Amino acid sequence: MLKFIFFVSFLIPLCFLSNYWLLVVLLFLGSFLYLVFGISLSFVSYLGYYLGSDVLSYGLILLSFWICGLMLLSSGSIYFTSNYIMLFLFMNVVLLLFLILSFSTSSLFMFYLFFESSLIPTFFMILGWGYQPERVQAGVYLLFYTLFASLPLLLSIFNVYFSINTLNMFLYFGTFSSGFGIYVYLSLILAFLVKLPMFIFHLWLPKAHVEAPIAGSMILAGVLLKLGGYGLLRVFSLIYFLGVSFNFIFIGLSLFGGVLVSLVCLRQVDLKSLIAYSSVAHMGIVLGGLMTMTHWGMSGSYTLMIAHGLCSSGMFCLANISYERLSSRSLMINKGLINLMPSMSLWWFLLCSSNMAAPPTLNLLGEISLFNSVISWGWYSILGISLLSFFSAGYTLYLYSYTQHGKIFSLLYSCNSGFLREYLLLFLHWLPLNLYILSVAVLFDWI
Repeated sequence: MLKFIFFVSFLIPLCFLSNYWLLVVLLFLGSFLYLVFGISLSFVSYLGYYLGSDVLSYGLILLSFWICGLMLLSSGSIYFTSNYIMLFLFMNVVLLLFLILSFSTSSLFMFYLFFESSLIPTFFMILGWGYQPERVQAGVYLLFYTLFASLPLLLSIFNVYFSINTLNMFLYFGTFSSGFGIYVYLSLILAFLVKLPMFIFHLWLPKAHVEAPIAGSMILAGVLLKLGGYGLLRVFSLIYFLGVSFNFIFIGLSLFGGVLVSLVCLRQVDLKSLIAYSSVAHMGIVLGGLMTMTHWGMSGSYTLMIAHGLCSSGMFCLANISYERLSSRSLMINKGLINLMPSMSLWWFLLCSSNMAAPPTLNLLGEISLFNSVISWGWYSILGISLLSFFSAGYTLYLYSYTQHGKIFSLLYSCNSGFLREYLLLFLHWLPLNLYILSVAVLFDWI
């Protein structure tokens, strides 16, 4: 594990050479190296004082490498127009380093430290390269939501250490959880629910997505939302008995919130805001499956987290491609794009169909297993699941039909058919989304 951390660390001096393409190629090289040499992590391995990883870490570290490479590939406009490109590249690499350290640590306290550290580069990316003056408010929302929820988590980590004398996440067992009270249960999961985000704690997400640059939106949707799910998977062994008693509250709230947010999506007129709210709806299904604490629920939520990271990131790229040409994210202006960029319309179709879990995408596998786990937990959840699934298809069709069809509103649209960099970017989102379904054994048998 240490070799990959050193690999990313040595990319930091390269940022100040402002060599954009070399950094992109090296990040993709790192993801391929991790794909090949990290596959041996089928069980807990490389266990040292603080570093240790298993199959949960493997998938999410690989996703972090891949999304960070795609982030730089998508930020061509920043590279060609910004005076602070070296600082932008530095923020990307530092964020990747914090994410790898978060997913590969075996200590609960070190995980907390790097979990919160990933907020700092994200905050600077929103504040420094955001689109509008409201980015200050979005950054403050992100900062205060995270800090408000993270301090109880720190106190409960100390409580865990005093109770069981270890913070090693690989040594926890369900028998420890009988000694903890409701305060530890709530404070251990609150910070992760904010980062996931759960309905009620989700208000920072649409603001941060709308104001962030394309790289910020991609890393938020692609990896940072998955930190919450990963943290829940790690701490559930501590609070297993309390979860059996109290998890029904969060399952009901996540299903109800998912349906409500899906209805909110149908009223959006901002492209990025619609995709951001759809992330909240999908993470509602993930949280519902996680809280059932079944094998199907855990495996399905892990699968959908990886699938959503690729799919949602690709949709933000599509929204940014339209924004760079029309200088607007409004659905009232982004109309009739199939007349001007028919080849780009194909990618809209492929990623929208992935978002509504059409076969053969990884989203379908994740959603089927999550539906199984939630319905087997309680048959009365069928209503929430069916409404959520229906409205998910509804707002995705609304997004696709509204942007691609209709009369062309804006004459400012540059009638080029897109750059090679943009098509490569979209292809590299879509390809793993449809190939990873072949590795079902990795996702379900090892977890």
